[in-house]
Amino acid sequence: MPIYEYHCRKCGKKSTFITLSVKAALEPACRKCGSRDVVKLVSRVSISRSEESRMESLADPSKLSGVDENDPQSLARWMKKMGKEMGDEMGDDLDESIDEAMEQAGGEGADEDDAGEGGGADEIS
Repeated sequence: MPIYEYHCRKCGKKSTFITLSVKAALEPACRKCGSRDVVKLVSRVSISRSEESRMESLADPSKLSGVDENDPQSLARWMKKMGKEMGDEMGDDLDESIDEAMEQAGGEGADEDDAGEGGGADEIS
């Protein structure tokens, strides 16, 4: 089943629509504000996994390697990584929420490009 994503020009949010076939007629509207002023996005390919498969992946102890519980930036990178494992269940605002919490804690937010590296940031006092 094709999944299409659209960006709302009015509120800036992304909406996702699943269709039964490529030929199915779709009249997308923003799920947040209802505006029909949306632009189709070119999205990456996504492979659906079962909930059991995702939970097994999250329970893997190797996923915790490189996580320093005393380093907020390391924890933020880990949270973003786990959010990606959970897929849409975590919501589109997960990264924003993590970055916001980092700013409140005095950090600079976690850079998504560093998702696989261990914590190297200074400890916040």
